[in-house]
Amino acid sequence: MDIILKYFPDLTERQREQFGQLRELYAFWNAQINVISRKDIDALYERHVLHSLGIAKVIQFRPGTTILDVGTGGGFPGIPLAILFPQAHFHLIDSIGKKIKVVQEVTDALKLPNVVAEKARAEYVERANYEFVLSRAVTRLAPFVEWVRHGISPNSFHDLKNGILCLKGGDLDEEIREYKRRVKIFDLAGSFEEDFFETKKVVYVPLSTKN
Repeated sequence: MDIILKYFPDLTERQREQFGQLRELYAFWNAQINVISRKDIDALYERHVLHSLGIAKVIQFRPGTTILDVGTGGGFPGIPLAILFPQAHFHLIDSIGKKIKVVQEVTDALKLPNVVAEKARAEYVERANYEFVLSRAVTRLAPFVEWVRHGISPNSFHDLKNGILCLKGGDLDEEIREYKRRVKIFDLAGSFEEDFFETKKVVYVPLSTKN
């Protein structure tokens, strides 16, 4: 928890309790259904929780925001962000049912009413109105945009226009060239000092229903 409080010191008591529960919950469920690398479970707060919260260094989701987390795996980045933004609404999807079971169990244990978890593929999600779509290392940018672009709401009420926020790492030059459209990259090394974040980035793709 110390690493979370280091960068997010203004958490409410309830949020501190919820973040504090994550280690025990993921240790228990990961032993039964592997959703996190075994070597990473001891680094849960740095490599999964804080990494997810990197998106909060780019945008503060306003009350009423609807957010789709595609390929959520064990619930990242959706669950940490749902704790941080309790008045935003999160739809977490993954194509693997066992992973969604873990997400649902963790969500229930944390009592997060602003999270809905569902087994689904991004390209088959019903046409909906999300202000933002999130992902963490799901696939390359170009195909991902095609999967989700139909679900972006035309109603934009943040400083950033509605669109996609992807957590990615490493050299993204080729991937950005392949997409061939405008993106903005935020280096998480500027927000978090740990070595893990040296090459980690948030890639923002503004989209509209007219794109």
